[in-house]
Amino acid sequence: MTDSKRTSESPKYQWEGESSASELNVVVGAGAIGSTVATLLSDAGHRVKVISRSGSGPRAGGIQLVKMDAANSAELVRESEGATAIYNCANPQYHQWATAWPPLAASLLAAAQETGAVLSTMSNLYGYADPSGPLTEDLPLLPSSKKGQIRVDMWNEAKAAHDAGKVRITEARASDYIGSQITENGQFADRLMPKLLKSKTVSVLGDPRQPHSWTSVDDSARALVTLAAEPAAWGKAWHVPTAAPVTAEDIVTRICQLAGIDPVKTKSVPKFALRVLGVFMPVIRELKEMDYQRDRPFIIDSSAFTKEFGWDHQPLDDTLRGIIGAYRK
Repeated sequence: MTDSKRTSESPKYQWEGESSASELNVVVGAGAIGSTVATLLSDAGHRVKVISRSGSGPRAGGIQLVKMDAANSAELVRESEGATAIYNCANPQYHQWATAWPPLAASLLAAAQETGAVLSTMSNLYGYADPSGPLTEDLPLLPSSKKGQIRVDMWNEAKAAHDAGKVRITEARASDYIGSQITENGQFADRLMPKLLKSKTVSVLGDPRQPHSWTSVDDSARALVTLAAEPAAWGKAWHVPTAAPVTAEDIVTRICQLAGIDPVKTKSVPKFALRVLGVFMPVIRELKEMDYQRDRPFIIDSSAFTKEFGWDHQPLDDTLRGIIGAYRK
C-alpha cells in the first residue's frame, strides 16, 4: 500500500452537505449499478472515473469515461491513483463468470491495496445456502451453485486481505434488481414491460406466486456509496435496504394499477422452453442452477443496514413508477 496510514483513516467523502471536488472515485462497470453510482457521486460534487470495456457510461459533469479492461492490474492501479474509493460494479455475463471474475477480482483488490482506496463491491445473495427463511448477513456462506462459490471465493480473499491490514473493503449484497435503469437483464425490463403496457399476458422466470425480495437499483447504488464512506462498514458485508417481499404476480398487478391499464395475466416461462433456448444460448443455460431463488420464497432481511446507517429503502411504488415512466418515453 502506498500509504499505510490510510487503512485506518476515514475517506473524506460526505454523503450530504459540502464535499471536496478534489476527491477521485473510480467506478468499474458501466451498467445500471455503476452508472447510478457514478451519477450519485458526480451530483455530490466529486470527480468520477468510470472504467469499462466499452468506454460507455453517464455523461454528466465531472465523470470521465475510460475504455479499458479492468482485469489489467497495472492499468487499473494507474487509473486509480489518488482515488478515495474504488467501486466494483462489474457484472460479467453468467457463462463467463468462471473465467472473467478471478482476474478481475484480483485486479480490483490489488488496485485498492496499492492506492489505499476503499474497495466497495456490489454483490448478491448467491453465497448463501438454499434459504429456509429470511437471509441475514450472519448466515454461513454455503453456496449451492458454481456462481455462488465464485462470489464466496471473491469475498473470502478480500476479507482475508482486510483482516491482515492490507486493504479496506466492504460489500453490499442485493436481491434481484428492479428499476428504470434495468433494460436487458431484469425480470421487469425489455422482455416484459412493452407487452405489459399493451395489456398483454406476460411471462416471468420461476413461480410468479412465490414471495420474493426485489432490491431497487437506486437503493443499491446509495448503499454502495454509503458503505465506502463509513468506517463501521469496512470488513463486513451488508444487505441493501430492500422493500418487503412481494410476488411477481403482485408486481405486475401493481404496475397495471399505477399505469392505469387493464389487469394482465402473469404466467411462468416453461422450463422446457428454457432448456431448449439453453442449447443455443449459454446465458440462458446458466439460469438453471439459480432456480431455487425463483421457485420458493426468497426473502432478504436488510434490517442490520438500516439500524447501523439510519436509512431505509425507497417505496416500491416509486420504483415502479420510474419503470413505467421510462418505458412510456
